[in-house]
Amino acid sequence: MNRIINKTIGLWREAFALLIVLLVFLQFFSVQVNIEPRIDMQTLIRTGNLRPALPADQKAREAALLSQVLPERGVELPVAWGDLGMQMVRAGVIDQEKFEDLYARRGGLSNEERTLLLGESNGPLRIDTQNADYLLNLLWAFGLGNKSVVLEKGPMMEWGGDAGNFASTGGWTLAQGDAMDHYGMHAFVTLTPEQEAAMERVAKNVYRPCCGNSTYFPDCNHGMAMLGLLQLMAGRNVAEEDMYRYALAVNSFWFPDTYLAIAEYKARRGVRWEDVNPQEVLGADYSSGQGYARILQEVQPAEIQGGSCGI
Repeated sequence: MNRIINKTIGLWREAFALLIVLLVFLQFFSVQVNIEPRIDMQTLIRTGNLRPALPADQKAREAALLSQVLPERGVELPVAWGDLGMQMVRAGVIDQEKFEDLYARRGGLSNEERTLLLGESNGPLRIDTQNADYLLNLLWAFGLGNKSVVLEKGPMMEWGGDAGNFASTGGWTLAQGDAMDHYGMHAFVTLTPEQEAAMERVAKNVYRPCCGNSTYFPDCNHGMAMLGLLQLMAGRNVAEEDMYRYALAVNSFWFPDTYLAIAEYKARRGVRWEDVNPQEVLGADYSSGQGYARILQEVQPAEIQGGSCGI
């Protein structure tokens, strides 16, 4: 027992001596410990801070694809917005205070954005890289609130019988009251049976890469927003062929990574982006989550981000 006690005392003496040495050391030397965040290589590459040098011809190729898929001037859509923003505010699909508070935290609404929300004589919508997310939210609200057979009788109601549990419904927190209070409840744009049928045909073949569903099952914000856009185009009697063309343009701005990858995939097979078949590209083989995964097996896209399923 005495041996154990003596050993323990010896250990404490050594520890005390080391402490004294450390204190003396700190009197004469300054020691700093800096904790740096882990370097995210993908972020550095995406932001251009650490991007591998590319051959000049490859840079030119990427720039050409970018200008074709995401034209700098944007794309004018064949729909008249008019006072739809104000109609949605008055109906409560958009709570103006909540909406403006959200964008105040993002720097505030621009004059153009405020006019789309509250103006009464807006012309055709134009989508570009700057306003794509804003139009996504406006069209999301419109698709959610506008009366539609797709919402009344489609997969949204068939899947468990409660349409309020999807991201496109439960995720819309900018309404007055509950989002489901406005689900397909407002006749902002009324379609004839023929227009509704055309819209449904296109909706069943317009997919989105954030999931495996078509616009006919608008369970996320992109699906609900695309449903709204298709309704607007059908209401203007836009031909189905053109509806696909504009839907592809809009999806490209909402999911730039996806469609730059598909453009590269097509280019490697000798097909220019302007010559692709929009209906084919918007189908499940290319634009669904599974289809896009197949494309990625052959193509590594430039990272531009986009495609979040939230407000």
